Amino acid sequence: MQLTELASVPFVLAIVELCKQYGLPSQYAPIAALILGAAASLLVSGLTVESGIQGVIIGLTASGLYSGIKATVK
Repeated sequence: MQLTELASVPFVLAIVELCKQYGLPSQYAPIAALILGAAASLLVSGLTVESGIQGVIIGLTASGLYSGIKATVK
């Protein structure tokens, strides 16, 4: 994974949080993160299996980052 894909994690996290503010139920936030991560990676890197897998990793990372911060704050 390159630095550009790694920099996509906060972007995906921010977009998911924005979607939640506009009414996305919290239970669908991980699914939204996966979809947004895959879409961002496929748009930036092209339509390959590798970029799709990297996008899923980006989405999972963004979802895990959110839940880790949430658990730490509580």
